[in-house]
Amino acid sequence: MLSAEDLAFITGTLGRDLTDVEAACFENLWSEHCSYRSTRSLLKTLPTEGENVILGPGDDAAIVRYSDSLALAIGMESHNHPSYVDPYDGAATGVGGIVRDVISMGSRPIALMDPLYFGSLAAEKTRYLLEHVVAGIGDYGNCIGVPVVRGETVFDPSYQGNPLVNVVCVGVVDPERFLTARVKTPGTRLVLFGSSTGRDGLGGASFASRDLSEESEAEDRPSVQVGDPFTEKLLIEAMMEMAETGKVLSCRDLGAAGLAGASSEMASTFGARIVADRVHLRETGMNAVEIMLAESQERMLIEVAAEDVALMGAIAAKYDLGWSEIGEVIAEPRYIVEFAGETVCDLPIDLLVGGTPRCALPQAPRTVDTTYTRPSGDTKALALAVLSHPDIASKIWITEQYDHDVQVRTVSLSHDAAVLRLEDAALVLSCGCNPRHIALAPYANAANAVYENAANLACVGAEPLCIVNCLNFASPLHPEVFHDMEQAVLGLGDMARILATPVVGGNVSLYNESDEYGTEIKPTPSIGMAGKGPVRCWTKAAAGDILALVGETGEHLGGSVLDAVTGCGGAAPAIADPSLLPLIRERVAADRFSGVTDLSKGGLLVALAKLSPDAEVRLSGDPVTALFSETYGRFLVAVKNEADLAGLPHTVIGTAGGEGLRIAVGDETVVLSPEEIEFSLSSITRLMRY
Repeated sequence: MLSAEDLAFITGTLGRDLTDVEAACFENLWSEHCSYRSTRSLLKTLPTEGENVILGPGDDAAIVRYSDSLALAIGMESHNHPSYVDPYDGAATGVGGIVRDVISMGSRPIALMDPLYFGSLAAEKTRYLLEHVVAGIGDYGNCIGVPVVRGETVFDPSYQGNPLVNVVCVGVVDPERFLTARVKTPGTRLVLFGSSTGRDGLGGASFASRDLSEESEAEDRPSVQVGDPFTEKLLIEAMMEMAETGKVLSCRDLGAAGLAGASSEMASTFGARIVADRVHLRETGMNAVEIMLAESQERMLIEVAAEDVALMGAIAAKYDLGWSEIGEVIAEPRYIVEFAGETVCDLPIDLLVGGTPRCALPQAPRTVDTTYTRPSGDTKALALAVLSHPDIASKIWITEQYDHDVQVRTVSLSHDAAVLRLEDAALVLSCGCNPRHIALAPYANAANAVYENAANLACVGAEPLCIVNCLNFASPLHPEVFHDMEQAVLGLGDMARILATPVVGGNVSLYNESDEYGTEIKPTPSIGMAGKGPVRCWTKAAAGDILALVGETGEHLGGSVLDAVTGCGGAAPAIADPSLLPLIRERVAADRFSGVTDLSKGGLLVALAKLSPDAEVRLSGDPVTALFSETYGRFLVAVKNEADLAGLPHTVIGTAGGEGLRIAVGDETVVLSPEEIEFSLSSITRLMRY
């Protein structure tokens, strides 16, 4: 995986050939997955600072102030390629990895979110992947006692052969006592603790930096790690106890590029000498490359003073975890690895870490067809098809596999956002994006992804604190892909500025395409958002409530769920006007609404099915646009008195109550019985359970 150009640059800089260990270190640490070489300049355009940001991007996780006495540690990662090759272990270790990112900050993990993206659910392979990815996430999260409280599941043919498994983890920590990942002083010791090192996950970072071939499941299986959640639970408790001593100077979890990645990045402020022979192993006969680059799970690396090594070893042993003093921090800015009495790696540390040459890739806008063809069929048939689409259908088959209530903070998980009680307020979480919209207009609809998550928070009265992201794209070597990525990052950043919500971390996952299926994923800059608000449950409309549509509806059917089921095409949504967000948020917090939901996938029809599936509704204009347009910046609200709508741009559209949805639109009347709605929304459950 080390290109001829990179190899020539490195050997020219060093004036010599590389050892096997050095070549393996460069192959992984200079990979796209670790170095962000083609995206670094784009990431610098994102707003990363804010009044609540204590520690922004660059560490294992960000630290964001929640209150005077509590901070959030938050991170987001992908485990895409491994989850195709081995969906159960790939997804499980994705959870384990992001949890370790959070605990490496001295923070206790309290919540997970999992935006997932799959191919067509009609394909048997997709159903297999979905089943095992969900099982991997559920089993790992349940075993370590961290609830999965929010998620998104998108199904689109572009993910056939390359699903996306993104995971957000949120933890809590004292804002004055968090850890960081850079060593503090020469002469200190590096202690590795947790699981023993085996050969699993070799070359994982470089594997994540190329596309998937037809032989991936067989050839790339050694690049997928195998997790042990029971060890991770012990690791969490040991790490919390070590942090509590105040003697851990710095910490990093072992993820991409294994010990080589963690130790070199951690020691990049000074230098390090590693003795690979000292690493506790689970297999015999391992060579230095295997020891340094294996991505065995459930391992942590800490920096402590020499006199505190024994204390940390005793804590590890208390939790039945192996440990080794494997090296020391040195003043000279070099990365040195010794094995079997020989020096097998001796590199300038700043060349290995962050020394990748700048990469300027060509870009070109994609030609997009936004021609609209009115779908055939009656409106009721279209409505049932939209409600049955797996993006819209109930996800209970997925969520019932997750323990939402462990740690007893969960207040509400319904629809728009997750609400967790934290101190005397609510931590509110949302995640996801709309790849079909972004594929048509990447700038506007990456901005709308930020807006949409903020709108979800507003529906329970919460204000955003921060954003994390996973920028999932196909190969950046395709000019159209790089253009999409640049526009998406710019749009994301601009909306984050408008909302004064900093982007505090995340990752980039590229080369998401499949030779096996001839696919490349739609641009998927998936968002995780954390906010703070009052402790409240999301509520539906009650019988007799007035239903009103807040905001203006445009003819935005391109990339819609209706487009997905009919191929109707059309224009993608324009950028939402965020001016409604504070008005909605304030009225929710003041209990002015009986219920509220924002309009997104599936348009008004799906919002009605969520908020008031029993209602009498009258709409004007074209039925297809009125029911299925996915214009952003709109809310469906339920109120007791119309006076509560004063000051909002709104149209009263009906009354909650009765049985089923009765919609008069244009010259049509569409009646959806409760049984028809329930049957349509059960499409995933029927397919996966029976």
